[in-house]
Amino acid sequence: MPSQDNSKVKFQLINNLIIIPVEVNGVELSFLLDSGVSKPILFNIFNLTDSLHIYNGERIYLRGLGGDGEIEALKSSHNKFKIGDAVNVDQDVYVVFDNSINFTPRLGVSVHGIIGYDVFKDFIVEINYGAKYLKLHKTETYSYKKCNNCETLDLILYKNKPYVDALVCIDSAEIPVKLLVDTGSSDALWLFEDTTQQLLPSSDNFFEDFLGKGLSGNIHGKRSKVKSFSLSGFDLKRVNVAFPDSVAITEARNFTERNGSISGELLKRFNIVLDYHNFKMTIKKNGNFKKPFHYNKSGIVLEQNGVRIVKEEESLFNYAKEGDDKNASNRIMLNTIYKFALKPAYTIVELREDSPAYKAGLLVGDVILSINNKGTHTMTLQELTQRFCDDDETNIKLVVDRAGNSMVFKFRLESLLN
Repeated sequence: MPSQDNSKVKFQLINNLIIIPVEVNGVELSFLLDSGVSKPILFNIFNLTDSLHIYNGERIYLRGLGGDGEIEALKSSHNKFKIGDAVNVDQDVYVVFDNSINFTPRLGVSVHGIIGYDVFKDFIVEINYGAKYLKLHKTETYSYKKCNNCETLDLILYKNKPYVDALVCIDSAEIPVKLLVDTGSSDALWLFEDTTQQLLPSSDNFFEDFLGKGLSGNIHGKRSKVKSFSLSGFDLKRVNVAFPDSVAITEARNFTERNGSISGELLKRFNIVLDYHNFKMTIKKNGNFKKPFHYNKSGIVLEQNGVRIVKEEESLFNYAKEGDDKNASNRIMLNTIYKFALKPAYTIVELREDSPAYKAGLLVGDVILSINNKGTHTMTLQELTQRFCDDDETNIKLVVDRAGNSMVFKFRLESLLN
């Protein structure tokens, strides 16, 4: 527990996901804050196993979202976890050694694990998406401040996971739904088709797409928009929605009353207080509230796969004297030098069929070198991906490396939804 009444930690918001610093057995790591998981899960630690000192192992099997089945893990007890000033000296953790379980390439920043319920159960958790900080409050000393612009929802806990009630409007039908509060997903809204036929989009207003990667593999499904979404009096229009393939969400259907999830792109529009002890969630809209809901119109999914060598130009100014000491004058000389640096390589790993990028001739495995004449080595993965969410008819010019050859491709972003 923190020595003070609360512990404040700054976080990164990457692709609508919260990445927080967590010290595990004295080693600084980065974790995805995921309210949809119970025990912490460690992965991507191959160079850290000696310093982490993971002991007391018991072999178990985990299953998450995706259709690839169970994954093997080691259950370890009596670990020391520290978030800010908050310390737990007796933390269980699941350790996954499968190299394919690694979210770092998809996010472009180092991620070593996922943490959820074991943070939320011990504290009242304040998530300030606007200012990008997390506060862990002691439950026994926390007091709610009067807030005229806040709304408080009932929180339903089932198997250590939080659910809220909301309303979705598809076409002209307003449908009540029960949704998992899922900070570990970057989409806005997921709905499960088989929970009610009313949730299905019209046949001409969705497209098939890659939705993301879970612990048990890739997730595909349909993307669409709902007319409106209402959460305790806060109404949002034209909200992105995804309908995941039923095979990939087998594990998510354990709670039969669940209709889907409310996730990062929607949650980031609020500052949130999650109070598991009193079964409530308080929300207040922030500066993100009125931002439109964008989606990737290119058909391209990227990963940061390794590095590439980039030749960079640097200009240096030198000063030289001409003439004797009495009549000397200064001359400025401009010298250009070149240096080589290692920069992230952004590789196409998924490509939607019939998408603008697919029709232009791009292929899985192409490494993007520049976009609209700007070198991608000057951009983060998130900045690059955001370019594919621009307005309809935006022209895109990509220079890619394909098997050592530099190639140019051009296309326009196209909306697939009415």
